[in-house]
Amino acid sequence: MLKPEPPLNSNTPLSTISTAGRRAAGDEEGGTAVKYALIAAGVGVAVAATVYSLGATTAGLYQTIANLL
Repeated sequence: MLKPEPPLNSNTPLSTISTAGRRAAGDEEGGTAVKYALIAAGVGVAVAATVYSLGATTAGLYQTIANLL
């Protein structure tokens, strides 16, 4: 015959994880921070791609001018 499980008290790891999960589910500030971080990362990638592209174009322009001189 199976023994019934003892009730969870506040000192068990499962109870602690459960409580932390409930607190995190009600907190939306972390989600907002993640959204802003993703937006900032997207802007950073766009700026990096533009600088890289303009850098290659500018280098080619300078090389053309140097060859003409």
